[in-house]
Amino acid sequence: MQYMLLIYSSEEAWASMTEDERNAVYGDYFTFTNAIRESGNFVDGAPLQPISTATAVRVRDGEQLVTDGPFAETKEQLGGFYLVEAENVDEAIEIAARIPGARYGTIEVRPVLPMGAEAASA
Repeated sequence: MQYMLLIYSSEEAWASMTEDERNAVYGDYFTFTNAIRESGNFVDGAPLQPISTATAVRVRDGEQLVTDGPFAETKEQLGGFYLVEAENVDEAIEIAARIPGARYGTIEVRPVLPMGAEAASA
């Protein structure tokens, strides 16, 4: 089964790190990503641009409303994701706990709802 591991952290905390601290975190992410590639759990993943680049789109009563920035004001922002293959939620949680961002942010683990041909074979 596939699980989406959503990485939430504070952009302010990231901005306050020194270049050496950020480079160390990048190194930890490369190590983690290589490990889940080798184990066969990795499906996809990517960091996101800062929330200052976000655009929120809503349609209300047939009218499109577009605003700058994220949908919600929060202390932590969605900063990236991993899509992983895991036997069950316990394995997905174990993988999520190894994501470097779990040390200073939050990792949300959500099962992916199978669609189309995948759903028929499940």
